[in-house]
Amino acid sequence: MIRFSVSQFRALMAAALATLAMSSPVHAQQVLRVSAIPDEAPTELQRKFKPLGNYLEQKLGMKVEFTPVTDYAASVEGLINNKLDMVWFGGFTFVQANVRSGGKIIPLVQREEDEKFKSVFITTDKSITKLGDLKGKNFSFGSESSTSGHLMPRSYLLAAKINPDTDMKRVAFSGAHDATVAAVSGGKVDAGVLNISVWEKLVATGKVNPQQVRVFYTTPGYYDYNWSVRSDMNPVVRKKLSDAFLALDANNPQDKEILELQRATRFIPTKAENYAAIETAARNAGLLK
Repeated sequence: MIRFSVSQFRALMAAALATLAMSSPVHAQQVLRVSAIPDEAPTELQRKFKPLGNYLEQKLGMKVEFTPVTDYAASVEGLINNKLDMVWFGGFTFVQANVRSGGKIIPLVQREEDEKFKSVFITTDKSITKLGDLKGKNFSFGSESSTSGHLMPRSYLLAAKINPDTDMKRVAFSGAHDATVAAVSGGKVDAGVLNISVWEKLVATGKVNPQQVRVFYTTPGYYDYNWSVRSDMNPVVRKKLSDAFLALDANNPQDKEILELQRATRFIPTKAENYAAIETAARNAGLLK
């Protein structure tokens, strides 16, 4: 019979507990794989995420990797197929992911601004002053899967008795909000629509002249962007993530930088039910089967 001293027994127990902890689900995940819908240039998305990624690494105690995706569909497929762990979705892409996964995608947090998000219709054409003036014009949405660059603007156009597919001369999809502004300012289309957050950023940074490219219609508010995860994410990791976002405080200089890059005043909890109206709009527009 092998005998151990008290100190030897304690050492063995500590080693066993450490091994058990490292093999438990809480410690199984060593890297958090993050991405975002490509509604802006990949370099801009990575620049915006870097301080947030560093902050999350500190809070989670694990490596955080941001990987740009080629299109909106890739962000949906990446999360569903376990190639990504957390994605910055628009409201519509969240709905697509949730429907495709059979309800296994959880919207974790959203910016306070996303409770009443808006889209802006822009033009350089002086003859366009209201939605009805878009009939017979060349027009650009953003990505086909964009909430603020396509789905919700389309729903407001349809409500105004304007069918983009039959009433406009030509409809294009730029692929991203900043690309829509470039198409309008460059004269490739008569008008376009994008999310108000990107528009305000481009104006504030002098990348667009609002005297030349102007807003002629702003939509009512609707729920939009969120950070989403799969329902099978370890609950401890999920709580740490949620707590980290909710703890960001604009009164803290380091947090303020993160929030400003995310164009957020603060993050708040969200839930799938908030996006029911977007799912209804998508089905009514024939964009969600």
